[in-house]
Amino acid sequence: MEGFLVALVVSFGVIFVAELGDKSQLMALTFATRFKPVPVLIGITVATAVVHLASVAIGYGLGAALPTEWISLVAGVAFLGFGAWTLRGDTLTEEEKRKAEKTSKSAVVAVSIAFFLAELGDKTMLATITLATQYGWFGTWLGSTIGMVAADALAILVGRLLGRRLPEKAIKYGAAVLFAICGLWLILEAVAQLT
Repeated sequence: MEGFLVALVVSFGVIFVAELGDKSQLMALTFATRFKPVPVLIGITVATAVVHLASVAIGYGLGAALPTEWISLVAGVAFLGFGAWTLRGDTLTEEEKRKAEKTSKSAVVAVSIAFFLAELGDKTMLATITLATQYGWFGTWLGSTIGMVAADALAILVGRLLGRRLPEKAIKYGAAVLFAICGLWLILEAVAQLT
């Protein structure tokens, strides 16, 4: 049970932070202007659960096949990369904005499809793969799914309360620093195991 809780808490925290300022949050805000928040959150949850289930399967398979010291080292470097990616930021393309604003399908289906496609290859998917190499698959899947849905729910709530005045720079820099700390921690842990 202890391993499950560690995987749940760590993956929730990492994915929640990774999602801050991500294009998925922008999509959630856009969909919430057209649809009621509950169907938007259901669509986000469905898409996230499917994408993160595939992610943990990939990560868990890699974790079983490769030595853990090298996985920690690669994961640390990946987290430093995620920090840099976060600093670069994400924006919605005009096509993504148009799809979110003009869809006529049911909200749950439209949001699920849009989020599924947007998350393929995104930093939250890659972070989930990385986490699954270190922790159990179920705790990582559940924590990463809940973390992403919570971050997107927060975006919808704050966006509705404050409009477009979110402190984007503070969120971006804070998330990048947390990724860098996690990355350095994993690298130091790997170096200690390799020496």
